[in-house]
Amino acid sequence: MKIIDIHNHYYPPEYLDALTRVGSSLKITYDADRNPVVHYPGDYNVMVPGHRDIAYRETVLEQYGDYHQVVSFTTPGTHVETPKVAVTLAKIVNDAYAKVVAERGHRFAALATLPLCDPAASVKEFERAVGTLGLSGAMLFSNINGMGLDDERFWPLYEAANDRGAALMIHPTSPVGVEAMTEYWLMPLNGFLFDTTLAAGKLVFSGVARRFPRIRWILGHLGGTIPYLAERLDRGYRAFKECRQHIDRPPTEYLKTQFYYDTVNFNQGALKLAIEFAGVDHIVAGSDYPHMIGSIPLMIEAINGLPISDADKAKIFGGNITTLLGLAK
Repeated sequence: MKIIDIHNHYYPPEYLDALTRVGSSLKITYDADRNPVVHYPGDYNVMVPGHRDIAYRETVLEQYGDYHQVVSFTTPGTHVETPKVAVTLAKIVNDAYAKVVAERGHRFAALATLPLCDPAASVKEFERAVGTLGLSGAMLFSNINGMGLDDERFWPLYEAANDRGAALMIHPTSPVGVEAMTEYWLMPLNGFLFDTTLAAGKLVFSGVARRFPRIRWILGHLGGTIPYLAERLDRGYRAFKECRQHIDRPPTEYLKTQFYYDTVNFNQGALKLAIEFAGVDHIVAGSDYPHMIGSIPLMIEAINGLPISDADKAKIFGGNITTLLGLAK
């Protein structure tokens, strides 16, 4: 069965080589195996070979047969830099992604990264990355240095994405209040999921999803807690006039039709709940490879274990994202 993994991460070596040259603010150290380690509040990423060596990564994927990935960038993102540095690094990442697709398109597609600390520059880079380089959409972070994705400064970007009917994936980043999550890996374990939930709620209640109906939103980590809390959002819509200010139907009607949920939650109960909430056509495969908390085998096992038909499993494994991103061509 063909698998297309939408949630996985790749730091191009061109990006790593450029950090010192362009004046990045990031702290990079090295572990005992000489893997680069990038540090940011509450978390760090060890850039193992799978993160930064595309040839090595391809040998890993070959072990799983007809397995493909739509690669994307990851935390801490380019938005933590000054706007000038962010623009430079985003272009470097997207050029590197385009090269991967050109050379290894049988195995990889890619989502663009954007210099989101500069919304105007993000529009230009989105048009270049998707329109000129041919990348399959873009990845956003759940907040941009504390600024919500519902902020009107991002609306020109959404207009561009809406015009193209593009897919925008939302990946969590350091939540507001991260200082309370610095122990026990609580930032990625809890904070990531809460921040994705908050971002989705803001996009719906602010009217962004209504205003830009052709954007297809992909939420990482099975939507955070959206499938679990969805009924509460609808209750808020009925109870509070502020929740009806920008939308004319309950939040779940947007969350079930314009949003998609990746399978980076390998629990059967959670996956069943997401399918019950959004429908099998809105669930897409994701592994979080090669992060320490990610797993290709667990992703495959979790989807295969679902009490659904083989045809529906094929949709989750690859059919849905093929349609969503237009990958069949």
